[in-house]
Amino acid sequence: MEPSIRLAQVEPTLGNLAANLDLHLAQIGQATHDGIDLIAFPELSLTGYFLKDQTSDVARDLDAPELRSLIEASRDISIVVGFVESAPDGRVYNATAFLEDGRVLGVHRKVHLVTYGMFEESRDFAAGECFEPIESKHGRFGLLTCEDVWHMDGAYLYFMAGVDAFLISSAGPGRGVTRTEPEDGEDAASELSSNRTWRTIQDGLALWTRTPVLYVNRVGWEDGIVFAGATRAVDADANLVAGPLGLDPGHVDVTLGSTATRRSRTRTPLRRDEKPWILARGLAAHTGLVPPSRSEPESGTNPG
Repeated sequence: MEPSIRLAQVEPTLGNLAANLDLHLAQIGQATHDGIDLIAFPELSLTGYFLKDQTSDVARDLDAPELRSLIEASRDISIVVGFVESAPDGRVYNATAFLEDGRVLGVHRKVHLVTYGMFEESRDFAAGECFEPIESKHGRFGLLTCEDVWHMDGAYLYFMAGVDAFLISSAGPGRGVTRTEPEDGEDAASELSSNRTWRTIQDGLALWTRTPVLYVNRVGWEDGIVFAGATRAVDADANLVAGPLGLDPGHVDVTLGSTATRRSRTRTPLRRDEKPWILARGLAAHTGLVPPSRSEPESGTNPG
């Protein structure tokens, strides 16, 4: 049976872990009642985003009571949750945990911190340094946190690892307004320019990897900034299959269909024809990094 996934577009309270934990547990309880297999929350859903001087106060390790409550809840439903991770070496990360069957399957630490415009994440967080697929009973997932999607390395590594879906958690603000010119018989419409950009990135990612993209963003206001919502899911051909949501809390449910993904990859076998050794040589030439020695695979041995 194909897994059912709920993307929970929530409005966390800045710095209030107790209230946010209650919000998560209520959402998890409803999703469990509805027969959902996996529920995913946005970036930093347990803490809020513009934490600034609160960052160290809300940082938690995986044995903290808040995380233990969610880990216990994952015995009934798989959970993806954003939090501030306090690591054993003293560093603090913008982290996303994948919880399942009462244990932590993995933690993705945001690699590409945003420190431009209104953002100053590098002031408070250490950067993650890897993209490791999550091996869930519901499939193989590539976790990306907001700005990670704006860089090609994580998506490419997950693409080569053959993930079943990208799961993007975001705390993306709304910026600008784009006017859509009307077609015959239609009215003019407007949308946030930031949402239009996100939609383009998601659709492009699906098309050049032939992989479904699940995007969950948050809503609400913090520090005078509105978060843009627009939670949505597209299949491996970039066809919209769920959402987008507006600017209010809500959720969308999607069934991850492996048959449709296989068909897309058969029609357009991009991974089969990829030549990563050329990229490795080019990176070595441009950066001075020496890639590990490996022989080039014979034609047709790199499956899609």
